Amino acid sequence: MERKVGTISRGIRCPIIREGDDLVEIAVNSVLEAAASEGYEIRNRDVVALTESIVARAQGNYASVDAIAKDVAAKLGGETVGVIFPILSRNRFAICLRGIARGCKKVILMLSYPSDEVGNELVSLDKLDEAKINPYSDVLTLERYRALFGENLHPFTLVDYVQYYSDLVREEGAEVEVIFANDPRVILDYTKNVLTCDIHTRARSKRLLWGAGAERVCGLDDILTAPVDGSGCNEKYGLLGSNKSTEGMVKLFPRDCTALVKDIQNKFLEKTGKLVEVMVYGDGAFKDPVGKIWELADPVVSPAYTAGLEGTPNELKLKYLADNDFANLSGADLKAAIEGAIRAKGDLAGSMASQGTTPRRLTDLIGSLCDLTSGSGDKGTPIIHIQGYFDNYTS
Repeated sequence: MERKVGTISRGIRCPIIREGDDLVEIAVNSVLEAAASEGYEIRNRDVVALTESIVARAQGNYASVDAIAKDVAAKLGGETVGVIFPILSRNRFAICLRGIARGCKKVILMLSYPSDEVGNELVSLDKLDEAKINPYSDVLTLERYRALFGENLHPFTLVDYVQYYSDLVREEGAEVEVIFANDPRVILDYTKNVLTCDIHTRARSKRLLWGAGAERVCGLDDILTAPVDGSGCNEKYGLLGSNKSTEGMVKLFPRDCTALVKDIQNKFLEKTGKLVEVMVYGDGAFKDPVGKIWELADPVVSPAYTAGLEGTPNELKLKYLADNDFANLSGADLKAAIEGAIRAKGDLAGSMASQGTTPRRLTDLIGSLCDLTSGSGDKGTPIIHIQGYFDNYTS
């Protein structure tokens, strides 16, 4: 019988992960137990994905506010520090900010506007237009921002992040001054010691700061790149990708996971005889059209994956073929013609027949599917099993 189902994404329940747990055994056994309970089989080129959170938890990759503070003081001097372009997030940045403030005497907090890097809005573009403010050139003090726009609560969290972040800094015993600007070089009018907290634009921010005469420049990816007093660390991403564990602790992005994904792949091959692709995923790379929030607050969607997940899709657009190349066909003849075109396809880069087929990396696409499947709350499915992702109309 012809297969009638294409891609399936399943959330797999597993035990709560603690430091030192054997993720290879847990991941493989959880997927096999799910397959047995639901009556399906493991296939070649299935994808099994683990959320970065359980990988970091198993690694015990945590750091305290004190560890952050000590590293910030050592790398940025411990006096007045410019903290620029942080995202507005209690989960992602608030505990980091506590450590940063504890590691210096004064924080010049420079927020991008009208929104942060991932779309959390401080003020609407319409309000900027009404006030005749140009976000590309105008620098606002806190006083002018309040006079023009008043208090702005986040539409989902109902938090005034300007006030919230200011209070956090003061609670750690540091002074705080808030400004609003979008050119990283503005901060150099206030201090030459800068911590740039942007994620995907950090390389440019650092380059501009160094070129404009900064004395000390770090990104979040430069903080906790090595253990501090026995803390966790991430040699590649530092504090990027971290999130709140407790009021005094952050969970860091997992360290090198390449061995883990290869070990899981080998264990599946040993137990099932099937070659399964494996990846670790964090935030998906999608944008919310209502809240205008770009989900990707991690430095990458996938920090580690097996070789079969390298590359981008190479797909034909079926409706293009049906409306153009085979416009005069229908029924079984159309089906046969499309199947023939799929079987004969080569590298489709630049071909009109591939237009609209989502030209993004496989890991970004699959990671987004995984993030949407697992959610970030109480589903209890931090492992995702995807089947049929690499199938096509001929499968």
